[in-house]
Amino acid sequence: MDEEEKIEKIKDIIREEAIDGAITCAVAHKIAKKEKISIRRVGKLIERLDIKIKHCQLGCF
Repeated sequence: MDEEEKIEKIKDIIREEAIDGAITCAVAHKIAKKEKISIRRVGKLIERLDIKIKHCQLGCF
């Protein structure tokens, strides 16, 4: 799987996990860990998909 395919897979996961246009910070961290990418990268993908991040433990989003 090349980088572009991996990013599309992660975007699909984010879309599946989002509820009412939002995703929790804990779920974002889970995705990052499972897919072995940085939480910052997951955050940027979430923003590009115009999905909100809620219940952030660190206040980063």
